[in-house]
Amino acid sequence: MILIIDDDVAVRASLSLLLKQAGYATAQAANPAEALQAAATLRPQLMLLDMNFSMETTGEDGLQLLGQLKQLYPQVPVILITGWGSITLAVEGIKGGAADFITKPWNNDHLLQSVKTALELAQPTTEVPAGKLTRKQLNDQYDFSMLVGEDPGLLQVLRNVGQISATDASVLIEGESGTGKELIAEAIHKNSHRRKAPFVKVNLGGISASLFESEMFGHRRGAFTDAKTDRAGRFEMANKGTIFLDEIGELDMASQVKLLRVLQDRTYEVLGDSRSRNLDIRVVCATNRNLQEMVAEGKFREDLYYRINLITVKLPALRERNQDIPLLVQHFVNNLKKTYHKQELQVSNKALKWLREQPLPGNIRELKNLVERTVLVSGKSLLEVEDFQNQLQGGLRKLEEKALPSVGAMTLEELEASMIKKSMAYYHNNVSKVAKALGVSRGALYRRLEKFNIPYDAQE
Repeated sequence: MILIIDDDVAVRASLSLLLKQAGYATAQAANPAEALQAAATLRPQLMLLDMNFSMETTGEDGLQLLGQLKQLYPQVPVILITGWGSITLAVEGIKGGAADFITKPWNNDHLLQSVKTALELAQPTTEVPAGKLTRKQLNDQYDFSMLVGEDPGLLQVLRNVGQISATDASVLIEGESGTGKELIAEAIHKNSHRRKAPFVKVNLGGISASLFESEMFGHRRGAFTDAKTDRAGRFEMANKGTIFLDEIGELDMASQVKLLRVLQDRTYEVLGDSRSRNLDIRVVCATNRNLQEMVAEGKFREDLYYRINLITVKLPALRERNQDIPLLVQHFVNNLKKTYHKQELQVSNKALKWLREQPLPGNIRELKNLVERTVLVSGKSLLEVEDFQNQLQGGLRKLEEKALPSVGAMTLEELEASMIKKSMAYYHNNVSKVAKALGVSRGALYRRLEKFNIPYDAQE
């Protein structure tokens, strides 16, 4: 049963009809006193709570009631209902324990989706003791064929991924660069009810602020100077499916506002077309940055942060699951056998042990590149420790040739600017090559070039 708490009788009636048509039993309360009494008597599975019960519309009464309800019934999810103008208030509610927030006027499909997701996430799960969970158990329940590893920490992550895949909850995947965030996003999609619908990947770090609306929402011919044909945006391409927003921490503040609008209302407008379009979509985001720190520094919107991370998945670095390194190496070698037609290709046990002891700050991506580079350069069928050392230390020697400045000689920003200037000079201002060499997207590099006032060719 769902308890609807709102002082507006029309809102209560509308929500009650919508939920009943969707198969939910409902009850209503017009004020905090009625709400507390109804909650105690009926023990609802979920509560829809309006934030204002007075003419002042400060929301303090709503926040106070939320605090009382969460103290009395901590396991019962509460979805807040608020106006767009008071999203800051809704964020305070999320901090206070609310499961989600919906803005007025609401989209019926989005509201029902939010209710369904909150109820599913509230279901108790059976805890598996650490060390008891096996990869075979997971493989029997979920499709994780694209993911390699048996480390207990990784298995717990995969178990959580499998459980949340069945819902439509927004997911934020955190982890260092190269830890496999994209593969986790794809696994979420493959194990969801949207698996037969599109899975659209978007690297937000590679989209400039000026092109954000056109790329994400699409445009009509003639919407701007270079719009010679109609173009479908990424959201339209992902409709009914899952959209994966990678490098969301690289998004500028203006684009964050536009993204929040879409995620909030589940509607968007194509550039050059005033008709509003509805979206039925699941959103998965990823970042290797600390968004909480960015929020504190004013570089990332707090309301967007709470909109995208209903569920957070933190991926372990490869050094935290180094027992999986031999499995990953064998996986890469098996793929290279097919690619280069070298069926006799093998890695010695000593080499596997040595690789397991390496820090590999670039994680799985660095390991994959190291294995492939060693296979290509050595030309051997049996790869030994020395073969990998030559490829790994080759890069280290190049770094040692240019010693780092002594501690305190320059700030991190000065060091970053210096490295970018040297790279631009080395690659003759070729932005693509510089971005690849520095391990950042072109969009991220452009922003740094502008930040440090480093000249570049905008037409490149």
